Amino acid sequence: MGTRNIHVWKHTTEDGEKREVRAEKFGGKWRIQAQLRGEDSWTYYDVPLLEDLLELRRVLWNKYQRKHLAFEDVAAVDKVIRDAGGTVPGDNDE
Repeated sequence: MGTRNIHVWKHTTEDGEKREVRAEKFGGKWRIQAQLRGEDSWTYYDVPLLEDLLELRRVLWNKYQRKHLAFEDVAAVDKVIRDAGGTVPGDNDE
């Protein structure tokens, strides 16, 4: 049985609200949910926000750099970002 692959981070929205985001890799797919401070329930994203995917990628990259994570997890998020029309750090490096 594999370990649960969950990553959590918090940020402040443009409106100044605190937002917690959780990303979980489950069955080979990333599931992202978020909650604003004071909300009772989590919002589950069928299509994750690009900004959340990019932040997840940053979180994963930092863990990978510290040898806490396999590169395949970073690569899997890179694919989701590209599929969503986003640009992965390093894509435009010549």
